[in-house]
Amino acid sequence: MSYLKFEKDQLINLEFSLKHEFIRTNRSGAYGSTTIINCNTRKYHGLLVCPIKENDNNRHVLLSMVMPTIVFDKYEFNLGIHKFSGGVYEPRGHKYIEYLSVDVVPTIVYNVGDVKLGVEQILDDEECRALIRYTVLETPKPITLRLKSLLAFRGVHELSKANMYANVRPEMIDNGIRIKMYEEYPYLYMQTNKTPEFVHMPDWFYNIEYQEEQERGYPYKEDLFTPGYFELPMRKGETVVLVAGTEPMSALKMKRRFAAVEKGRIPRTNFENCLYNSAHQFIEKQGKNTYIVAGYHWFDSRSRDAFIAAPGITLPLNKYQRFMDVLDTAQKQLKNGLFPQSLNGGNIEQEKSVDTPLWFIYAIQQLKDHISFDTLTQKYWKSIKSILDNYYTGTECNIKMTDHCLIYSGLDNYPQTWMNARDKNKPVTLRKGYAVEVNALWYNAVCFAVEIAKELNDKAFLKKWEHIPAVTKQSFINKFWISEENYLADYCTTQQQVQSIRPNQIIAAALPYSMLDDNQKVDVINCIKHKLLTKKGLRTLSPADERYKPYFTGSHSDREQAYHQGTVHPWLLEFYAKALVSVYGKDAMPELNKIFFNFEEDMTVRGISTINEMYDGDPPHQPRGAISQAWSVSSVLQIKMLMDKLVSTDK
Repeated sequence: MSYLKFEKDQLINLEFSLKHEFIRTNRSGAYGSTTIINCNTRKYHGLLVCPIKENDNNRHVLLSMVMPTIVFDKYEFNLGIHKFSGGVYEPRGHKYIEYLSVDVVPTIVYNVGDVKLGVEQILDDEECRALIRYTVLETPKPITLRLKSLLAFRGVHELSKANMYANVRPEMIDNGIRIKMYEEYPYLYMQTNKTPEFVHMPDWFYNIEYQEEQERGYPYKEDLFTPGYFELPMRKGETVVLVAGTEPMSALKMKRRFAAVEKGRIPRTNFENCLYNSAHQFIEKQGKNTYIVAGYHWFDSRSRDAFIAAPGITLPLNKYQRFMDVLDTAQKQLKNGLFPQSLNGGNIEQEKSVDTPLWFIYAIQQLKDHISFDTLTQKYWKSIKSILDNYYTGTECNIKMTDHCLIYSGLDNYPQTWMNARDKNKPVTLRKGYAVEVNALWYNAVCFAVEIAKELNDKAFLKKWEHIPAVTKQSFINKFWISEENYLADYCTTQQQVQSIRPNQIIAAALPYSMLDDNQKVDVINCIKHKLLTKKGLRTLSPADERYKPYFTGSHSDREQAYHQGTVHPWLLEFYAKALVSVYGKDAMPELNKIFFNFEEDMTVRGISTINEMYDGDPPHQPRGAISQAWSVSSVLQIKMLMDKLVSTDK
């Protein structure tokens, strides 16, 4: 029985099917994504979406979709579907779907009378290329398969409109056509393994609507261009492969290439395999550089997200070299102790965040047990020292170690921690001053560096740094611990503790070097458990707080206000789990098991076989934000690693 399968009654229910999406990526940074009935509901959806070096190296939707039509006994059955104004869906091809399976590659089976057609979609491993395999499963007599492509040729954040500047004339090539709608784009090659008849019938499809964009308050109507369609006669059992990419492909290779790529996929036959597949999908290679994409559909490789996600994305798969490749790529962009906000070309301004470099050091710390000490120090010791030295002396964006050996950060209109939402160009959660998780990360980083220095016998480093952890620890407890309530303040200004109950304090209880004793850890865990813990992650603010936002809905402004004011973030569960293990050891296993398997239901909700960016603060905790987020998947896999480690120590 298929693990990820949707039946006809689910698929023909548009209220259900249009809220379920899948995404498949490859190592080149390309992706293909749509709903489970191939009706695009986002501007980010497309059959072939890839970085365009000729343009800006950001992702662009080249091929929005391919609409198959079955011609049988002179009757035409169009299997496509789009939304138009007034809630009109045409053509209503979804009514012919018999089932959808997503175990290996997304596979839709259409049933039109006596004809059954299987449609399988896959991305090539390394190239900007989509492959679609059409198989006639049942037919009493030959049919004609008609394949009509709809083209966008625009950035993922934009929408296409019919215009007089587009080149709408395709060029004939072996087994297909090629077209370049605008000069700043490469050619898109569309070919089949079987010689087709191409019917040149250029046209625009006007005002296709994307309901997800409409609900998010963005422009939502698009015009898509079709150059015409391919026609191919087919018999029962016959297969044809359509290839669309930025390079041509020999017809003789198409079937073999589809089979080879399919064979290399981990079947999504259970929960764990879904997570492993999802982890693979965040890895992007550009030349010699390796990145972790923060999330799909709209994120690039963000430095903070990459460092938090890298261990969980790579270590469970024993991809130690890939982990190092991610760190090595980022390390090349380290400047004055800071990283750029985007590692692969989006926002290239220097990051002003206070925590990102400390997450980099924590990532290295997690790699330590999987590579040799010599490799670790040769690669990363210089960068670790650079970060610490810059914090010691102070950075240009007012990040500095104060006299009591804590880290202060303060810009008047720029949030410097991970709680960085902005509404109307103003921070929602500024947290200017001493942030609890930043100082926990700082203490852990300095202790880890002292540990390395002792092994290296780096006397100069030890002379400068060895005494600092003790001072930091005492200062931290004095500044953050709320003895009347037994939890940690979220941040402190120069004058006061800000006692908002937020999840950041759990990081102080979870890191390898913690400033809390076991009793304090228990108090923090209990505070989190009773005020912030949900089955999908930790709330970003206690529901008892008057600023609490129970739902991540409404206008852009409403959503920015809710982002870190109650909305649940799964990535924080990793640290809740690590804190549990640090105190309770093997006795934490039942709770870890419950947390882990709480996400199995997400494999068939919204983003199929992956985990969302965030969830509503209030039940039923609806999934929100990006449909697939790297640090969410990483967090759940880190919990699985903790469970495996506890089991292995029992043997």
